[in-house]
Amino acid sequence: MSRFLFVVPPLTGHINPAVGVAAELAARGHRVAWACPDPALVARLAGPAAGEVMACAGAPRGERPAELRGPEALKFLWEWYLLPLAEAMAPGVRAAVEAFRPDVVVADQQAFAGALVAERLGLPWATSATTSAEFTDPLAGLPKVAAWLRERLATLRESVGDPAARTDPRFSPHLVLAFSTPELAGGARDGVCWVGPSITSRPAAAGFPWEWLDPGRGTVLVTLGTANADVGGRFLDVCRTASRERADRVQTVIVDPGGTLASPGGAQGGTQGDKDVLIVPSVPQLALLERGVDALVCHGGHNSVCEALWHATPLVVAPIRDDQPVVAGQVVAAGAGVRVRFGRVAPRQLGTALDAVLDDPAHRAAAGRIGTAFRAAGGAPAAAARLDELARESR
Repeated sequence: MSRFLFVVPPLTGHINPAVGVAAELAARGHRVAWACPDPALVARLAGPAAGEVMACAGAPRGERPAELRGPEALKFLWEWYLLPLAEAMAPGVRAAVEAFRPDVVVADQQAFAGALVAERLGLPWATSATTSAEFTDPLAGLPKVAAWLRERLATLRESVGDPAARTDPRFSPHLVLAFSTPELAGGARDGVCWVGPSITSRPAAAGFPWEWLDPGRGTVLVTLGTANADVGGRFLDVCRTASRERADRVQTVIVDPGGTLASPGGAQGGTQGDKDVLIVPSVPQLALLERGVDALVCHGGHNSVCEALWHATPLVVAPIRDDQPVVAGQVVAAGAGVRVRFGRVAPRQLGTALDAVLDDPAHRAAAGRIGTAFRAAGGAPAAAARLDELARESR
């Protein structure tokens, strides 16, 4: 039996892939614990089998201007959230390590505190890369930002990690688990273990109106993930308009957690709609994809993209910020979808993109090829096996 400590940021898209891996390790007889600034979120996503969840301090997410895009948005993310988060988490992560005494630390690629604390204490650690964007070097064309980031990471290492080390805390020298495959990411990378998405069942809230779905029409799902409720109103309204123009062939489910499409006098964030468009605050996304979705319209979040491709569902991607433009580019390059401009797309353009993925079988075929590669990569069981191997090698 080995002990594994998962260090994760308080972000749903970064916790969900680790949940399946942790469950596989527990099924193998190992002990699993978590360190996260939001223990309740981990417990909710992982369910009763979460194991021990230890709290550590977090950092407030700065109010990023909605119009911020490209390099400035990326720099804002690092300067105002990721680096402060690492500094805030470090003491609690160290306390978790000392209390749980793990054999291996599994550090999310954006939870640098896990990597650096393990480094300082001489523990083997693995990187959990929940997006493939970092493998494309998103700062390659931004030398000044890249230099600034190297300097800031060096300063962080002085206080948290091993000052003599030179390893980038985003890439473990022991094991890098990438929850994708080269078929989507655009080619293999040295030192990366491609395990494919960690698609496992997860606790889902009841209440989705399954009876609303018309089996005689196709289904389009529109979602901007869990972190974009503040910027999605205009885009969701465009999707609603374009969808109604195609109501003779498809019905559309729009996820609107912020209630931005609420009708006058309607309940904020409540379920509403008609026979053609259903607006809900949340959906059991995996269950809906499993039932059958003809197209997913999304922001290009890595988890949403991978869950769609796992089910051979083609995409319309409208990236907003962070890694989303990179992931959207991967989808288009692989032939599995069409990209539109989040801030400027009009109903006509969105409708044209929808028609393309609904009518051209090449997009669905490409999505199916990637989904086949995902399943062959092994997912959570493959990741757990590699972590098991790392623990045994490190004894």
